[in-house]
Amino acid sequence: MVWALLPPIARAQDIEGGKTVFKKCAACHNADTKANKVGPTLKGVVGRAAGTVLGYSYSRAMKEVGAAGLLWDEPNLMEYLTNPKAKVPANKMGFPGLKNPDDIRNVIAYLKTLSG
Repeated sequence: MVWALLPPIARAQDIEGGKTVFKKCAACHNADTKANKVGPTLKGVVGRAAGTVLGYSYSRAMKEVGAAGLLWDEPNLMEYLTNPKAKVPANKMGFPGLKNPDDIRNVIAYLKTLSG
């Protein structure tokens, strides 16, 4: 994977860029605590099964894809953050998605730093 070959400074810039992009998400999601807001916390989201944060009331669609084995790995997060309704139809997220692939990669890099 090319990502692992990048020097630490380049990775840090991507993470910082992702932290900036995450401000668009922060109105509905926490990333630094396990507390849910309008949306579920995203602390520890990378690698987590979809629809599984305790105490959050997910849509039936999100619960079903989680039960079917959807994990929030990088490829699934790329698809979902590009167009949430296309990846998981009938989910509750009103945000239409991020359109810049670099922004999506950067926000995923940031989310990867936030272990659950």
